[in-house]
Amino acid sequence: MSSPVDAVERILSRGGDADDVLRAVVATLVERGSVRWAGILFAEGEGFVLGPHAGEPDETRRLYVPIIYRGEQVGVLTADRARDVELLERVADLVSAHVLLGWDTDGERWAP
Repeated sequence: MSSPVDAVERILSRGGDADDVLRAVVATLVERGSVRWAGILFAEGEGFVLGPHAGEPDETRRLYVPIIYRGEQVGVLTADRARDVELLERVADLVSAHVLLGWDTDGERWAP
């Protein structure tokens, strides 16, 4: 079985709507057993708004990893019961452009 990062890279290489891509990424993190729950928070004003998420939440063991695109925080990858923080950091880096698109469009569908 390939690593969760390999699976995320395959999802990103297929492309598609940013929201659909991010939904597939968080689902993959849960399905591969890397986390119990995963979600993407979009930066909005002074706070963050939950976007795509998957799994069963367990807020007692939640980690937050900033998603940075070209020096600006555009979101947060959050995960419950994560076993590998470096994995989450790598995924946050990989999805940053897709989070930027979702953030810029306020979650509305966007066509290039």
